[in-house]
Amino acid sequence: MTLIKIKNKVGAGEAMLLTIDQALQQAVNLHQAGQLVEAENIYQTILQNYPKHAESNHNLGIIELHRHNPSASLAYFMAALDANPANGQYWLSYIDALIQSGQLHDARDVLALAQSHGLNGDGVELLSSRLEQQTQLNIAKDNGVSPETLPTDKKNTPKPGKTNKTSNKPNQNAGKAPSAQDMKSIAVLFNKGLYPESAILAQQMTVRFPYHGFGWKILSSALLQMGKNTDALITIQKAAALLPNDIETHSDMGVILYNLGRLNEAETSYRRALQIKPNWAVAHSNLGITLHCLGRLSEAAASYRKALQLKPDYAEVYNNLGVTLKDMGQLREAEFNYRQALKINPDFAGAHNNLGICLKDLGQLDDAEACYRRAIELNPDFVDAYSNLGGTLHDSGRLDEAEANYRHALTINPNLADVRSNLLFSLSQNATVNAKQLFAEHCKFGEMFEPPFLDNRPSFHNTINTARKLRVGFVSGDFRNHAVAYFIEPALTFLATYPQLALYAYTNNVMSDVTTQRLRQYFTEWNLVSGMTDDALAEKIRADAIDILIDLSGHTAHNRLLTFVRKPAPVQVSWMGYPCTTGLKAMDYYLTDRSFLPPGEFDNQFTEKIVQIPASVPFLPSKNAPPINELPALSNGYITFGSFNRPSKLSRSVIALWAKLLRELPDSRLVLGGMALDGKHNALIAQFAKEGITQNRLVFYARSDLDSYLGLHNQVDICLDTFPYNGGTTTLHALWMGVPTLTLAGSTPAGRSGASILSNVDLREFIAVDAADFIQKAIYWSGNLTVLSDIRAELRERFTRSTTGQPAIVAAGVERALNIMWQRWSAGLPPETFEVTSDMLTT
Repeated sequence: MTLIKIKNKVGAGEAMLLTIDQALQQAVNLHQAGQLVEAENIYQTILQNYPKHAESNHNLGIIELHRHNPSASLAYFMAALDANPANGQYWLSYIDALIQSGQLHDARDVLALAQSHGLNGDGVELLSSRLEQQTQLNIAKDNGVSPETLPTDKKNTPKPGKTNKTSNKPNQNAGKAPSAQDMKSIAVLFNKGLYPESAILAQQMTVRFPYHGFGWKILSSALLQMGKNTDALITIQKAAALLPNDIETHSDMGVILYNLGRLNEAETSYRRALQIKPNWAVAHSNLGITLHCLGRLSEAAASYRKALQLKPDYAEVYNNLGVTLKDMGQLREAEFNYRQALKINPDFAGAHNNLGICLKDLGQLDDAEACYRRAIELNPDFVDAYSNLGGTLHDSGRLDEAEANYRHALTINPNLADVRSNLLFSLSQNATVNAKQLFAEHCKFGEMFEPPFLDNRPSFHNTINTARKLRVGFVSGDFRNHAVAYFIEPALTFLATYPQLALYAYTNNVMSDVTTQRLRQYFTEWNLVSGMTDDALAEKIRADAIDILIDLSGHTAHNRLLTFVRKPAPVQVSWMGYPCTTGLKAMDYYLTDRSFLPPGEFDNQFTEKIVQIPASVPFLPSKNAPPINELPALSNGYITFGSFNRPSKLSRSVIALWAKLLRELPDSRLVLGGMALDGKHNALIAQFAKEGITQNRLVFYARSDLDSYLGLHNQVDICLDTFPYNGGTTTLHALWMGVPTLTLAGSTPAGRSGASILSNVDLREFIAVDAADFIQKAIYWSGNLTVLSDIRAELRERFTRSTTGQPAIVAAGVERALNIMWQRWSAGLPPETFEVTSDMLTT
């Protein structure tokens, strides 16, 4: 007889020794008396000694239901079922919790599975009725009908206690067990990779032997390998109930749940496997992957390190640990782990690829390129390596080579949306691609991915009430220390105060920093969605009843455009993250201003309808920016131009124009910031040399922290904008430091941000219409240093007075635009171009 120590009351000083049955009976008595905390303590004490104790797990689940925490109860009910799958009440409690947590689809599947194996009785009929009723309630709610107007039944919440055998117990009259030869035959087929064949035989075995776990286990594994995760989940839940101590089953369930985007449940399955076998390195590794996707990076790293303790030669885990450390910003530690993986397995193409990504972020572009080429040598069909090589070549300004690698990746797999987005981003910076070609390439993206959804658009049940609070969702991978944060945060500061708006964030990046934590405060709900499939994210957005969904990424990294393709919200808007069309018919509007896209001039370059507000974005200057100094040219005796744009924007055309300017002003200098950290500028030096500009006229600075970067502006008289893809953040930072930017307004949207920013601060005399005008204006300003000095001294005040410097006006424009969009949708009208003027904000 085993005795355990328990305390009769919370905080009691003296423990009692009781048998398990005595402890359970005391817990049940306390539970039925409503003393939930005391009962919970005893149940937990029992589980500390006997983790698989069915009734304690079940009753803890009941406590969570009483606390209105149905999601928290699911793990307890699953553990109870694992321990005793024959208990019908455990099935009913599990299904009830699924219904209460809103997982109606899963509840329906589990109920059908239980009924097919003999679960019956009044409890089953009541649950079936509640399930149908809850579905009707949800539909009614979506249509704006108050739930109180519908008939309701009393909820039959299960009571804790020892459950007697009832008619709810599944029928066990079927055959006991398959033969060893039958099991071996199926296993042989499965191990040979003949998954459809093994699935057929396994399914037949589940019919003949429904209470033997082997058939369910193989069937679920085969379905998993065939990519049928939803079907696999139903069968593996049965397998787990019949094989409660089978670690592979719990691990596979984790994989299935992970694939379905149900990460919290996947974590529970992996932890269940580790309860059975704590020293299983594979489960620790899989748990680490799941924790990473949940954004719990420190915990993920700990899981990987535990796996490495158990299996020091686990190359895949070194690689995964490197990925996690990289996302934590620990680049050197990440590099070390990638190299450890390669010591164990020099032919590990994935580790070569990931090392390349890390080295690229460290500014070692040549070394990164070598890593990608090694990965491709090992695996000629390695799409990610081709894409990443394209990205590195793009960052080196080798745009034609970048395009070639992106297109080669797409010949291997044309269905990769992220590679197509990378290609589009690169093409938008290529001066040899005209506006018509660029728009056509963007439209191809929509033509590639939208057709399966165009004829199957979901019906929306959002309440048509133009006076109610609007639910506005923001989707971005850049809610962190990123340029987008400089633009979105000032607007959010005001948008979050509007009583008629509820803001929802869907962040598609596990990276989190102080900026991330600051941004969270502006949202009603914050969702990390990087581990969710596009289908799952679309369903989440629909479940949140989002009215207007705003994309802040376009075709930049970490975008979720394939979620927008599924049209999860009635109105969808593209804003600020990308200066071109998405190419999607599902995207209704593009939010901008008339300086950026003059009315009527760019409509034929967008699938979206263009909406103008007083300023397309606000900007948050750095509070730690150094003071503005005197115009350097006054003391230097020559003018210094500057550029702090990414090297990828410094194309041959850009360098040729800048070199011509330097030749026209032979005493001038050019400061180039934001360069690669490895200090290798030979390619740029060579390109300028071809244009007759010697190295002594060029000053290079590597990427640095914000304060140092802003300080470099004290050396610069005029900044030079890139084309056809203008600067944005760099132009605004320069204005705050008193430095105007000379820009060349382009014929594509990507070439218009400079004109928009300068127009908003009334510096139109720095906007050139062509290359000749660019040179002429630069020469003019180099000869009018007194006026240039006066502009420098007053630029901060000028910026503060501008619309860009007044986020309250931008936010008001956005809010009015969103309401007009919603009114049109509510009236059944299609999206249409319109403008919100400053005058409209005062009425």
